[in-house]
Amino acid sequence: MDGTDAVVLRTRDGVDELIVNGVFAMDSTQVSSELALADAALPAARVLVGGLGLGYTAARLLAAGVEQVRVVELSSTLVAAARAGATEQLGRVAADPRVDLVTGDIADHVHGAWDAILLDVDNGPTFLIHDHNARLYREQFLAHCLRALVPGGRLVVWCEQASPDLADALAAAGARVEAIVVPVTRGERSFEYVLYRAYGSAIPT
Repeated sequence: MDGTDAVVLRTRDGVDELIVNGVFAMDSTQVSSELALADAALPAARVLVGGLGLGYTAARLLAAGVEQVRVVELSSTLVAAARAGATEQLGRVAADPRVDLVTGDIADHVHGAWDAILLDVDNGPTFLIHDHNARLYREQFLAHCLRALVPGGRLVVWCEQASPDLADALAAAGARVEAIVVPVTRGERSFEYVLYRAYGSAIPT
């Protein structure tokens, strides 16, 4: 999300909703893929997360015992809302001493040595909300992420559908890649989100 985006958090009938520039982003009724994104990073001690959302990925990491979670979120409005406890979940995440909540572009914050890096900043390369995020799904940036992992670390990218081009870019960056399909049902609609998990040169057996 762009730092100047119009971000609206609202609660209707007990359901938290995140709206960006008038477009539905997510709500608290169906968060299975956000939880699966966190699970794909485990086990891990230090995790870098691109994209805050409603805080479910970060909360899952914390519940699993991750020692440090750095969340980089481009929307200053959403970060401020989390720190103000706009929803119970966001408030818990922002208040947890293991969480470093940063306002910024994830592309500027990939440095150090992480057990896992999780990217959930857009819908994936096949259906971008913001064109400037396209660079995050290209070989150069993905290779940069892989270099910021400890041996055996994992880079996991959330996508709203399968993206062979992303899998190819990860492979070209030197990673072994696996796709994790997350079936989702919303009302009468059923579809599949896809997580791409990539391991760098030091691959666990």
